[in-house]
Amino acid sequence: MTRDHCLFARIEEYYDLVPRAAATTEEVGPFTLFVPEEGTGWHFYARPRLHGSSTFTAKAVERVLSRQAELGLPRAIEWVAEVTPSLLPAVRGAGYEPHRYPLLTLPADVPIEADPRARQLPHADPHLGIAFGTVKAGFNGKDQVEHHDTGRKPELIEQGVLIVVASYEGGRLCGAGSAAPRGDVAELMGIAVPPGHRNRGHGSAITRSLVAACRERGVDLVFLTAGADAAARIYRRVGFRDTGTAYVLELDD
Repeated sequence: MTRDHCLFARIEEYYDLVPRAAATTEEVGPFTLFVPEEGTGWHFYARPRLHGSSTFTAKAVERVLSRQAELGLPRAIEWVAEVTPSLLPAVRGAGYEPHRYPLLTLPADVPIEADPRARQLPHADPHLGIAFGTVKAGFNGKDQVEHHDTGRKPELIEQGVLIVVASYEGGRLCGAGSAAPRGDVAELMGIAVPPGHRNRGHGSAITRSLVAACRERGVDLVFLTAGADAAARIYRRVGFRDTGTAYVLELDD
């Protein structure tokens, strides 16, 4: 088994495990459908079943999308191209075109230190709702930030399965992001900075502090998917390297 094969296997096991802290599952053909528990504040997706069939069809794609619609869930499928190569032609055969994102990993020997501008937010931190509101504003390209319902996130932080980091300037919260460590693997998620605070190093500060916090918990494989070229450049400067390709089909944006 090659190094990259082992790496992808670890990522696939992680992808199957991480939503289960706040979701139930349903097997739909060759897919695992993650159904969020009430009050989580998250939307989940369908993924290729762990250790399941590697062959996908347009019919199987339509079936899982229909099941999501029946349950009142967003119709969404996520997968890694290198692990499930037959899913892309199946999705296209069903008449859909997914988004393509670079999947980046951080080599364990790349030294990373927390940035003093960014700090972890504990479960009862009064800035937690503003942090998630800032992330939403950043992804929407807006500077207006509204308090965001934290759902079960404080509980997950207290359990140690969610890390939230916010970056500050002059006492003002300027960006935030999170990570979900599971054993020795963690994905960095939802790192965003509103337009008015960009190009001042906050994205890098959040990324470095999340990596440092994960490594303090014994994580040696940190990965992420970059939603835009500008974000990917930040992560590459930190030390992440391009490893694979993630596909996301979202029909209810």
